[in-house]
Order: sequence, then C-alpha cells, then structure tokens
Amino acid sequence: MEFIEKYSLLIAVIIIWEMIWKGVALWRAGRNNQRYWFVALLVINTIGILEIVYLKFFQKKPSHSHKS
Repeated sequence: MEFIEKYSLLIAVIIIWEMIWKGVALWRAGRNNQRYWFVALLVINTIGILEIVYLKFFQKKPSHSHKS
C-alpha cells in the first residue's frame, strides 16, 4: 500500500499511456479485421510496447485508391 501511495502519480501516467496506445491499436486491428492481433492486444498488457510494435510494423497499410 505504501508503494501505491508513493508512486500514485507515476502509476496514473502509466495507466493513461497504456489506455491511449491500447485504444488506438485495438481500433486499428478491429478496422483491419486482424482478429488475432485484436485479441492479443486486448489480453496482453505491456505498457504500450506491443501496441506500438503492432502500429508500426504489423497493421495493414491503408490502400489509397483515389481516382485522379
């Protein structure tokens, strides 16, 4: 309990950081129909590391099919 009281601000910042990255990554995985990534991102907590790796390297790239 003393640890939580001493580091409450740091814990709050980490929770907010994780929620932001997880939200963006889950939204992208869901939109891209990447079910396995969605489940992995939902279940595994890595303080945003897995989410950043997914967003940088594994999400499907958007197809830009604009007719000019």
